[in-house]
Amino acid sequence: MNKAITDGLSLMPPPFAAGLGNWSAGDGTPGSDSYAGAGGGAFVPADADFGGCLELVKTASVQKIRFRGETPVLPGLYLRVSARVKCVAGPLPSVRVGGFPVGGPAGLPAAGPAVALPAHGRVVEVSAIIGTGTRGGVDLVWPRTVSHAHLGIDFTGPNGAVLRVENIRIEDVTAVFLRDMLALVDVRDFGARGDGVANDAPAFLAADAAAAGRTLLVPAGTYRLDADVTLTSPVRWEGTAISPGDRRLILRRNFNFNSYFDAYRHEETAFRKAYQALLNFADHESLDLCGRRIALSAPVDMAACEPTRRTFNIRRVLRNGQFQVADGAASAFEDSVVTAQATYSRSNPRQLTGVANAASIPVGSLVTGNGVGREVYVRAVDAAAGRVTLSAELFDAVGTGTFTFRRFRYLLDFSGYDDLSQMVIDDVEFFCAGQASALMLPPQGMVFHVRDCFFTRPKDRAITSIGSGCQGMLIDRCQFISNEASQPATGRTTLAFNANANDVKVRDNRVVMFRHFCVLGGTGNLVQGNHWFQGDQVPQGARLGGIVLTVPNPMTIIVGNYIDNNFIEWTNEHDATPAFDSQFSFGGLSVTGNIFTAIGAAPWSNFLVVKPFGPGHFIHGLTVTGNVFRLIGGTITRVERVDTTHADLDHSRMRNVVFEGNTFNGVAQEVRNPLSLVHNQATPARVWTCDTGTWLPFGGRVRAVESVTPQGRIVDAQGRVVHEMPWAETGQGAGGRSARLNFATPCRGSVRVVVRMDNPQ
Repeated sequence: MNKAITDGLSLMPPPFAAGLGNWSAGDGTPGSDSYAGAGGGAFVPADADFGGCLELVKTASVQKIRFRGETPVLPGLYLRVSARVKCVAGPLPSVRVGGFPVGGPAGLPAAGPAVALPAHGRVVEVSAIIGTGTRGGVDLVWPRTVSHAHLGIDFTGPNGAVLRVENIRIEDVTAVFLRDMLALVDVRDFGARGDGVANDAPAFLAADAAAAGRTLLVPAGTYRLDADVTLTSPVRWEGTAISPGDRRLILRRNFNFNSYFDAYRHEETAFRKAYQALLNFADHESLDLCGRRIALSAPVDMAACEPTRRTFNIRRVLRNGQFQVADGAASAFEDSVVTAQATYSRSNPRQLTGVANAASIPVGSLVTGNGVGREVYVRAVDAAAGRVTLSAELFDAVGTGTFTFRRFRYLLDFSGYDDLSQMVIDDVEFFCAGQASALMLPPQGMVFHVRDCFFTRPKDRAITSIGSGCQGMLIDRCQFISNEASQPATGRTTLAFNANANDVKVRDNRVVMFRHFCVLGGTGNLVQGNHWFQGDQVPQGARLGGIVLTVPNPMTIIVGNYIDNNFIEWTNEHDATPAFDSQFSFGGLSVTGNIFTAIGAAPWSNFLVVKPFGPGHFIHGLTVTGNVFRLIGGTITRVERVDTTHADLDHSRMRNVVFEGNTFNGVAQEVRNPLSLVHNQATPARVWTCDTGTWLPFGGRVRAVESVTPQGRIVDAQGRVVHEMPWAETGQGAGGRSARLNFATPCRGSVRVVVRMDNPQ
């Protein structure tokens, strides 16, 4: 590039033959003495070496020759000032290029390197390069505040010499430094130093402002950016950026992980900076990880990446990449464990008080101890008050006891937010390799969406919710692969995910060999089209809950799933007052169109288990329809059961239980409600006892007789047809499992009876 060509810029000063009034013996500024006016110089028209030239006698310690015209100093413009000189007589001085910069700060360098004149009559050429960028070969580096300069040469040394100077040349030599001026704007031209010390942020911003669509070039070096920098131009990185954690680098035209890796040359730093930028400008809603594997040396505190935004409620997406533990970094992901004594009261059911060492308990810790249900986490800690806020209530921990707080370590940890909503993680693999957990949600927020992701061998948990940050959570088309596949189910400790809040949608996922697929502590859930299997190789091994519902009235639909070697476990373990009082009891659950299967399960295994943690509960709203129950390599007694470890159900209060249209294979006792059965009365009797055996769900008693239909003739002892209708008594016999039909006349025959173990009204 040459400014004389591209911009029509005139740089070359006129020759001495055009008049010595163009040349100053001072700084060249207006009003300074000219060689014509001061009489200190003369024009020599025919020197043997130079032709026309200036002759002068050195009379000052620094004898200056300055072009009085204003030579522009522009970013990206590099000037070479040169002249040929000789000493005709007198003491031999030195010569150098000099200039007077206008607009710059005091103390700027004003002269290039000096060259000593070796002998009388010997021609010496002196030159120096002037520019705004710190580059090899640039002698005078002036900042962008310099608007123009008066350029020329200086003679230093002894006075009295007679000197002759050929015409002084000022040339554009920018092309020497720039590889492709038509496409690249070099940040060094705008003052960037790249020494890792100077703050190069202003130079980056100035270069970006001047780029006008061209690409910014960041040459080799270390560029410290100690200010927020937003670049609208594409950037080509050869050097490396460093910046404090609270300083943002926003690459608007190159917004993806690769660009940030090019800038920082460190995967973890690049991800943190790219995520920080994602939250701070509206041009992009997603961060593309470019299919890259990002190795993490420690858990990423996502809130700390941008500490000024503890609340964020605008949709943002992380997509297309992989996170894993860096080689040798497993120790940074080890659990921390704190044991503490604390007091629990039902009057404040989500707090532990009197925790002496509360400050040592990390937010997000899993709480275990007597009376603590599954997946209870520390949501907040008030160290000064000795209080710990919990994600759920405790079912039997009233008083003072000892609790254990175990903090798992996650690849991406969002627990530092106050509120985070509409975060989407799309097509990302969390490759935990048994060394780390994957994803911890914020304590509060809505619609955290995880889709098309892989959670491979998490050490403890794949996805953890420690509060209400799972409200409206969506988990779609993901695969969860356990790190404990070789362990028997009862020996496993890992979970795919938990949720505490409402309206969770879990669809089309595949889940392999965890202790539990999920623990759902909220209501309004939809679990659809998933396949989760948890069996093991132990002959007649125990089966555990795949889905654990901890709310007695969850308003949940479980539909179209493949439930393999596990069961649905329905509890109220997250209730500080688990005995039935005036709250909703067990109800609001629909289990429809699922495939339940087990291989080699123990005969006492089941597919649906209700486990009340307090007395007085009953079922008032359960639909189990259109499911397939199948055993391979064995038989189980029945598909449903009440776990009476803590309490039984009140069978006298059952309501709205529908258990019909299901298919049973390898199940010794099918169950139905309503139940249609045929009673044959061989001898005449006024009272017929219809026994339901164990056909009714959950060992239920007969609470209603819906219909009695004769199967052929009903006759008395003389063979005469009896036309009267019997009246029914329910809840008769052992366990109330029989109904009595009462006739006015002893009779015999066959009837079809439809009975229920619930009150449908």
